[in-house]
Amino acid sequence: MKDYKKYFIIPAPPEDVYRALTHPATIHLWSGEEAIMSTDTGSEFSLWEGSIVGKNIEFVQDKKIVQQWYFGDQKEESIVTIRLHEDPKGTSVELRHTNIPDEAYDDIVEGWNETYFGSLREFYEE
Repeated sequence: MKDYKKYFIIPAPPEDVYRALTHPATIHLWSGEEAIMSTDTGSEFSLWEGSIVGKNIEFVQDKKIVQQWYFGDQKEESIVTIRLHEDPKGTSVELRHTNIPDEAYDDIVEGWNETYFGSLREFYEE
């Protein structure tokens, strides 16, 4: 199991970034894919046609998202924590993803950098 932590700058205010990460219609706008997402604690979500699935654990409006991502029969929970901080350039996003299976690590890191936050950054830069 591996952990991953990184900061991203998104050129939009925290409330916009929070909305972009938590509302299905907004996720669809920047990802190009249908999403199942709710800010109800305990609800399950699905992104990128089911390639990312899990459970929503905690939300703090415009500040924090905590999710459990499912990886098969993994015993240790893989937890994603996203914290949003105001930044002169928009929002500083602090990402921490724990207990990533070794065999999935490279794909997950590439996904965070290119697909997930790369697409979100491009959406707000346009």
